[in-house]
Amino acid sequence: MIKIPTLHGTNTEEKRQEIKTYFQICYKRYESLFNLVSQEKAYFQKSDPLRHPIIFYYGHTATFFINKCKLAKIIDERVNAELESIFAVGVDEMSWDDLNEKHYIWPSLEETQRYRDKVYAVVNTLIDTLPLELPITEDSPWWVIMMGIEHENIHLETSSVLIRQLPLEYVQEDSAWEECSTDVKAPENALLVVPEGIVQLGKNKDAKLFGWDNEYGDHQAYIPTFKAAKYLTSNAEFLDFVNDGGYANDDYWCSEGKAWRDYTQAKHPLFWKQKEETYLLRTVSKEMPLPLSFPVEVNHLEAAAFCKWKSMKLGLNITLPTEDEYIRLRDESAVPSYLEWTSKEKSVANINLEGFASSVPVNHYKQGDFYDIIGNVWQWSRTPIYPFDGFKVHPIYDDFTVPTFDGKHNLINGGSWISCGNLATQKSRYGFRRHFYQHAGFRYIESNYEEKVVTDYYTTDSIVTQYCHFGWGTNALGVENYPAKCANIALEMMQDKPRKKAFDIGCAIGRSSFELARGFDEVIGVDFSARFIQEAEVLKQNGVLRYTMPTEGDLESFHEVKLSEYGLEDTQDKVAFWQADACNLKPIFKDFDLIFAGNLIDRLYDPKKFLDSLSARMNEGGLLILTSPYTWQEASTPKDKWIGGYKRDGENVSTLQGLEEILGNDFRLVETKDVPFVIQETARKHQHSIAEMSIWEKK
Repeated sequence: MIKIPTLHGTNTEEKRQEIKTYFQICYKRYESLFNLVSQEKAYFQKSDPLRHPIIFYYGHTATFFINKCKLAKIIDERVNAELESIFAVGVDEMSWDDLNEKHYIWPSLEETQRYRDKVYAVVNTLIDTLPLELPITEDSPWWVIMMGIEHENIHLETSSVLIRQLPLEYVQEDSAWEECSTDVKAPENALLVVPEGIVQLGKNKDAKLFGWDNEYGDHQAYIPTFKAAKYLTSNAEFLDFVNDGGYANDDYWCSEGKAWRDYTQAKHPLFWKQKEETYLLRTVSKEMPLPLSFPVEVNHLEAAAFCKWKSMKLGLNITLPTEDEYIRLRDESAVPSYLEWTSKEKSVANINLEGFASSVPVNHYKQGDFYDIIGNVWQWSRTPIYPFDGFKVHPIYDDFTVPTFDGKHNLINGGSWISCGNLATQKSRYGFRRHFYQHAGFRYIESNYEEKVVTDYYTTDSIVTQYCHFGWGTNALGVENYPAKCANIALEMMQDKPRKKAFDIGCAIGRSSFELARGFDEVIGVDFSARFIQEAEVLKQNGVLRYTMPTEGDLESFHEVKLSEYGLEDTQDKVAFWQADACNLKPIFKDFDLIFAGNLIDRLYDPKKFLDSLSARMNEGGLLILTSPYTWQEASTPKDKWIGGYKRDGENVSTLQGLEEILGNDFRLVETKDVPFVIQETARKHQHSIAEMSIWEKK
């Protein structure tokens, strides 16, 4: 049985070997999943229009190790910068994910495999050589290693769903991934009482197992008595809904569900294949007659429609459970914790790949008075994922959860047959878009409990709110808004030049991008921080952004930004935002008349590499505008990568001199000027700085 290494221990060398074995097994297990793909050309076809071809996912998990280790300064060199740009971002249907296939030239499977092999060697060497102190904390480089392994476990599951969506002729069976083909008589479901009780969610920083950011913090709730289905909803039970015209009856579908159903023309679950008067079930690697005792696999919208149908049939309030109600059910069923059940010889659930590589009948694994409280398939909840009190992002992966706090991602509970590692633990929390498919089904309940979860929230993260205010607020020192001032200068300088396309690198919350769009046909804003991009995208989509700012102590003020109040409402369609690494930008970013990089170069891990890439992205005669206060710090930029602010041969080298040496062959320095700016921390604490703006014309 493969299980997660704990973060605690007394023998560092034993722990090092434990983590190395775990890494090697998980890495190779992920590769073995792709043995189910029978033809190389299948790697380059989309199995889901909202996802990349599977070649992306095969390379992405390896790239994640390199990108995160680079960000954490565990490694100095990349393995393959080009592939690490291609495979970096694009795994969920976020508005800043680039799913346009015209923007990608995918590497061959052979090239991708060579890349994976090199990354495997790099990570093994890291594990052999990194200093190790126990316990492993979130500040440790070993946390980043664990993060990479658990990230790959996530994609083991999501990639299996994508392979399941490939045409059948592109997949093959594999004995290492044996699926259950034993059907039994589907049991009659029943509603059983779950007594009232208090639920306590969240974990602390001393927890024994690695966790993602959304698992930490505190949440407590009182849950009144409710009733829950004894079994997961089976194919047989859902078939009654289908046969009763459930997909055609608008009364059962919410507006979001109707829009999805009408768009997809769905008449039954995705993995059902109609054959004359019966159905087949598509598993990951084959088709079989629909096993009526298996749990049905649907998206959230279908599950909610079934519940509405069931409510009308029974005259009861049938619904999906909230996260809290699911936890109350799990507590009442006395499901052992991850560390307890992974220590048993006999499997307690269809989870962690301990049984078949597929679902099994819903009456196979009993836990208390119920079945499949964990395992078999994930269970949709009606709870949009939200942060617990005390939530903080991890700086090495700040975009793991925050982009899902949008009211559009609902929690799934309990894990599936392929949920391994963190996904199988009792503290895990994963949110999926309601129209997405996973190995997910549902258990319905009878309940009148009203959950109070805030999803239309004010941004409160201190770093994000500072930049929200920096971009869109006013300051008590009377200094002109910095990104707006810089954009105005840029527009003045571009008056007699073409203004088709501008590139705003390090755009933060997007003020400069929107301002540049006053005079450009198209503006692309990129930033390394997904949290910044998320807020900029909120403004683009809704025209409104809300955030809080600390005033003093625990007190705070609330702020609302409306593009219309700045006269920027007409710029929304001209601006696009993407998450990107300035030192490893995709080739698609090119043909710009203006490139603006505000307060960026002294925060990059390789500013020269960034600057060297700019000429090829610009049109002749275009302008490059750089601003920076030149506050070089080794925490951001290794000292040997500084382009100024040091002595060479006993002489001072300023950053402007360094810029002239790097840019001089391709650009002419037009002028420089000082631009002051203010960053507000509280109502009475401000940082007042002066940046130098240098304006360069491409020769």
